Amino acid sequence: MMPVLFGISLAIVVMFLSYLTTIARAYFRRRPDQTGDAGRFEWHMFVPCRDEEVVIGTTIDELRRTFGTAHVWVIDDDSDDATAQVVADRASTDPMVHLVRRHRPHARTGKGDALNAAYHRLNAFLTADQDRARVIVCVVDADGQLAGDALDHVAGPAVFGDPQVGAAQVSVRMRNRDERLHRPAKGRAANALSRYLVRMQDIEFRTAISAMQSLRTRTRNESLGGNGQFARLTVLDAIADQAGQPWHGALLEDFELGVHVLLTGHQIRFVADTFVSQEGLTDLKRLLTQRTRWAQGNIQCIAYLPQIVRSPYFTSGAVLEAGYYLLLPFIQMLGLFLWPTLAVLTVTGMLALPVGFGALLASTWWLLALFFVMGVVPFAMWGPVYRAKCEPSSGRLRSIAWGLGLWIYTYYMYVSVTRAFVRLALRRGGWAKTRRNAEDLTIGLTAKEA
Repeated sequence: MMPVLFGISLAIVVMFLSYLTTIARAYFRRRPDQTGDAGRFEWHMFVPCRDEEVVIGTTIDELRRTFGTAHVWVIDDDSDDATAQVVADRASTDPMVHLVRRHRPHARTGKGDALNAAYHRLNAFLTADQDRARVIVCVVDADGQLAGDALDHVAGPAVFGDPQVGAAQVSVRMRNRDERLHRPAKGRAANALSRYLVRMQDIEFRTAISAMQSLRTRTRNESLGGNGQFARLTVLDAIADQAGQPWHGALLEDFELGVHVLLTGHQIRFVADTFVSQEGLTDLKRLLTQRTRWAQGNIQCIAYLPQIVRSPYFTSGAVLEAGYYLLLPFIQMLGLFLWPTLAVLTVTGMLALPVGFGALLASTWWLLALFFVMGVVPFAMWGPVYRAKCEPSSGRLRSIAWGLGLWIYTYYMYVSVTRAFVRLALRRGGWAKTRRNAEDLTIGLTAKEA
């Protein structure tokens, strides 16, 4: 049994390290893109909301202040709070702000359905002679803040300046990464944990996830995220013609939209030189719930793998990368059982040897070294990379601590992917919204699963 387990584990490790090396190489070789003239396009911001009265007013004001010519479409998904009223008050005095209201039983059926409602309202709003290829839809979370130069970057010649490009995704960073007191009502330990979680999310998005997108830039299968995604209206039309609606029912509706964009023969661009900022989650429970939702959505999207393999628009490299990404939850579940079993068998075998502890340690030190090189370094390396690329004013020791912290942080995936498979087995697909940090955590649902 041991040789079989060792062979499987070796195959997984080689696959992972090969992928890691490839994305790191692409990350460091990425070149900056040229900016363009945002005035060449018409911009429409879609902001899906459910119980967002705490943050939505600020988001609307920031979007209107920063992007004066952009329309803001806020989709109220039958909120129980005053979200709709906050939006309506602004819409009554600003013709560029629009409220799209949904009501139960047709509301709260998923983010994709909410975005489809805004898409249909936008179609009714536009004139028949509108140049729809110049109309760009941007999806921003209710707590999202786009960088002031974002539209010029996505209007660049390599992005929407290229008629073959149907969608784009900007990089994501955590706006509250430097805050010291995330939870004033809690003690030092709780705030230390919150600072750690937010910093790890920032490192995760600005290094590892950005590196994955850099690889996809080379294989031409960049993906979309839920915040800071842009799509050309004609491409949304093409998807609607093929599949009924632009957005669909997966819990990872952003990745799903990206697959549909690529299947229409259009390209996606990842724009790393600008960003959208959002709140990093400060609570472990909410983080695990969010990542469980992502994992479950990932598993749902594996249904697209046959289409990806058959599509003439996916290169061989794109098929390999997409296949690895979609199979990742299954590989993680395999690892969840494989690594502990292999460790127990190895330790049991070593303890059975007729030698003393000192001799045993001297003869097996290489196993600890191998674990460090194979199991720790591939994650911890992103701490120094983060310092070099994103936070150059930080110290070297801090960057090493960040890297080791990221290694520990990544173990959340085993919890989230297990919960995702359990939910799928129980046919549970509903979710409550992830509560914002500014909300009172003692009242109402806190990202509870439905």
